[in-house]
Amino acid sequence: MRRISSRMTFAYKWLFPILWFGILLVVLVFGGLVVMRGGHFQAESMFFIVPIAMLGFGYWLMRKLVFDLVDEVLDTGDALIVRNRGREERVALANITNVSYSPFINPPRVTLSLRQPSLFGTKVTFCAPVRFMPFTTSPVVDELIERIDAARRGK
Repeated sequence: MRRISSRMTFAYKWLFPILWFGILLVVLVFGGLVVMRGGHFQAESMFFIVPIAMLGFGYWLMRKLVFDLVDEVLDTGDALIVRNRGREERVALANITNVSYSPFINPPRVTLSLRQPSLFGTKVTFCAPVRFMPFTTSPVVDELIERIDAARRGK
């Protein structure tokens, strides 16, 4: 079995959100303590608007780009094993109708559209292995697309 998802998925799904929300909450708590001590809430009220807006925007962005990523995708030859939060399912290559690759966002995403819904729904999204060659396609994704096409044709 060969891993085709990025090893950085854990950092994207868990470490970055904890840092993002943790730092903003610390800023809000210490800002609140300063405001309570000084008693000038009118002047410092703007201090709370930016971190609260960053919390909302960060949550919205992570919900769209990070929280839907599965933990791991392994290639077994004729199928993919998808793992997420302790659950695992085998997805046959012939069951995949489309592969969408988005290399220009961070993290780079691969979305597999499935003919028959799996345990994870009709779409499975994982983080593609990070490449340091800009403006090129991923060889892992290109090979996967060719193999899926061959599996659908029955070769």
